[in-house]
Amino acid sequence: MSLGMAKSGQTVRVVRISAGRGLQSRLSALGIMPGVELTVVAGSRRGPIVVAVKDSRVVLGRGMAQRIDVV
Repeated sequence: MSLGMAKSGQTVRVVRISAGRGLQSRLSALGIMPGVELTVVAGSRRGPIVVAVKDSRVVLGRGMAQRIDVV
């Protein structure tokens, strides 16, 4: 499933990022890469998603979140 489908409070692990080099580089700089666990802090079916990555919180746009596959 994509990160955009995860519910608030859910902890997921990144499996794959289906994006070009630019987006993959940006997400990597934020600490989001395959194998990393994320916790969805806030998210709804519309608008941005807030995720906790290690000790930081990151806001991702809906389109960006749809490109991140998680389990």
